[in-house]
Amino acid sequence: MDRRRRLWLSAGLAVLLALVVVLAAVIAGSGRTSSGPSPSSASAGATATRAPSPSKSPAPTAAAPAPPIIPELPATPMNILVIGSDSRANARDQNNQTVTTGQSADQRSDCLMLIHVPADRQKVYGISIMRDNWVNIPGYGAAKINASLEVGGIPLVVRTVETLLGTHIDHTVMLDFQGFKVLTDALGGIDVNVTLPFTASFDTHHTFVAGVNHLDGEAALEFIRERYSFVDGDYQRVRNQQTFLRALLGKLRSGIQTPAAVLGLVNFATNYLTVDQGYDPASVARLAYALRTVDPAASVFFTLPTAGTGTSPDGQSIVVPDYAGIGQVAGALRDGTLPEYVAAHGY
Repeated sequence: MDRRRRLWLSAGLAVLLALVVVLAAVIAGSGRTSSGPSPSSASAGATATRAPSPSKSPAPTAAAPAPPIIPELPATPMNILVIGSDSRANARDQNNQTVTTGQSADQRSDCLMLIHVPADRQKVYGISIMRDNWVNIPGYGAAKINASLEVGGIPLVVRTVETLLGTHIDHTVMLDFQGFKVLTDALGGIDVNVTLPFTASFDTHHTFVAGVNHLDGEAALEFIRERYSFVDGDYQRVRNQQTFLRALLGKLRSGIQTPAAVLGLVNFATNYLTVDQGYDPASVARLAYALRTVDPAASVFFTLPTAGTGTSPDGQSIVVPDYAGIGQVAGALRDGTLPEYVAAHGY
């Protein structure tokens, strides 16, 4: 395998971002208010005949800061593209270099997931896009969809997905290997229900047993990256990514119930997540806080339809897009009928 193939981040992992990012840029401008004025000191009174004995005034006490306030988000649907970079360096710096200079970077968007957040924010829909889909990359030509990050940075990934699905991407979130591990560990690990036990074929060769496994950052990365242990390779890997994401959503939900909790997570997460330009911290805070109502059990994750595997004109192993099936997903996104679509397809 060449340098571009080295270990893939996952869409589910990526979505760690979607939610934690979502927590992400809530830094300063998130609506905290300053402390109120200190209470006045007591003063000694005077009488007509004599001054009272001197007494000490109570020491001024600083008022407790008012709790942070995050305004509610308007009830409108939103599409967030989560990108998992395979970079072993710094995905953010590499992306900035590509966007600024036009030079290709040593990273690929090997994990892509479109997160659709309905207006009522009671659930989310996660649509995994397999990294080897052979598609047209605008201005570049036919290639695996994961090459779009390498040759054009996040803007080209967005254009490629928007072209494929005929929908608008409102915001993007990107995470690399190191960021994924650090963020998972910061959450105290994630409990994942493993339905197909296996031993990872790389790094620590972690063994995943049937049932609930508590995963730290390294084990979680091996869980969402592994494909060689499965008969259907990437397809099972995507299912594992979706399993991880559902477990992650459950843990995140319990951590974003108050504005103060959102701010705490954000102050940490912003070092590891890359979000789209123009999405200011206050806006991200509002989105993060709005997601506190999402029910992980009700949320739906599925893979964008494919027509099996094949070989590209230049001899690469690829996934063949099912354009008829993709058209149905695109129509459901456009018309607001994703609930009917997932019900009809048994997701």
